[in-house]
Amino acid sequence: MPTVSARAGAMEPFRVMQVLAEAQDLEAGGADVIHLEVGEPDFPTPEAIVAAGQRALANGITRYTPAHGTAALRQAIAADYRRLHGLEVDPERVVVTAGASAAILLALAAATDAGDGVLLPDPGYACNRQFVTALGARPVLVPVPAASGFQPTAAQIAAAWEPGTRAVMLASPANPTGTLLPVEELVAIAAVARARGGVLIMDEIYGRLVFGRSPDTALRWMPEAVVVNSFSKYCAMTGWRLGWMVVPEHWIEPVRRLAQNLFVAPSTMAQAAALAAFEAGTEDLLQARVRELESRRDFLLSVLPELGLEVRARPEGAFYIYADSRAHGPDSEALCARILREARVALTPGTDFSPGSGRDHIRIAYTQPRERLEEAVARLRRVLAGPA
Repeated sequence: MPTVSARAGAMEPFRVMQVLAEAQDLEAGGADVIHLEVGEPDFPTPEAIVAAGQRALANGITRYTPAHGTAALRQAIAADYRRLHGLEVDPERVVVTAGASAAILLALAAATDAGDGVLLPDPGYACNRQFVTALGARPVLVPVPAASGFQPTAAQIAAAWEPGTRAVMLASPANPTGTLLPVEELVAIAAVARARGGVLIMDEIYGRLVFGRSPDTALRWMPEAVVVNSFSKYCAMTGWRLGWMVVPEHWIEPVRRLAQNLFVAPSTMAQAAALAAFEAGTEDLLQARVRELESRRDFLLSVLPELGLEVRARPEGAFYIYADSRAHGPDSEALCARILREARVALTPGTDFSPGSGRDHIRIAYTQPRERLEEAVARLRRVLAGPA
């Protein structure tokens, strides 16, 4: 039998997908499962976007585009930075990708060589450290406590930076915590990276999903940062697989070559559809959904402490809550398995996001309507009030 590579053998599972598969097995047997595990909005893709995609298909717009995306979409994205942030972004610096995952892979492939170190906050998005490892670089985890909002400080980044460090990758709002990186720390971290000749890769996938404030971007404070974004979360286009990145000018040609070889091109139909995301009517709808998510967050924050699930860092965006689960034992994986089995509520163990704090935490994705969240809380109350 052919042997599997050490890279493949060492790859950790993406636990949330395992939880989803187990929940779907229960549903296939007739169970009513409330899904609070997967980071996927319950909202449908806006009708205007769907209609634009349908028109593209009907008109035969199905052939390859340039590897870095159509000029029309790159110009629309650049115009949005001007509208939202007052920033002039050259559309040539915009690279449209097959989802944000492809953007992250391209950013890391352009930034690192084998053995280079990449600083990552712990907790953080589960796949980032796997991406780094798969490319032959070294993920260097920087533990970030609840006291700092599960976000790193410039002092921590400076202390963790070694001669072999090439990049630091951050997120704001972050997954799994929903917390924001304070502007003063972002500016200071950017200065650390700049002084050491390193690259700041900023995940802004949830950047439009912020509560009680205007969205911001790292490009305002560090124009040479590599910024990753996506249509998946804000526009409810997860299955369309469409993201983008903004790269420094001297990265334009190398990243295009990487994209040509690794991905050929992003989805043609998805790009045509995404142009409708910038229409005024679509924006009004999406902003109403942000307010709905804020209401769901507020509801859960008001009831989770009663369930022995303490939230030690208030989420200010995205649609996640990272809750301390130690009141119910030392093993979040066992707890989530029990909750799924007994309450039919699917949650993600923190071990997906943190080798450090993960066994003490669970992630709750409030991607269900309010009535389903209320039902989930009622089920959790019945299970968590009983013996473990």
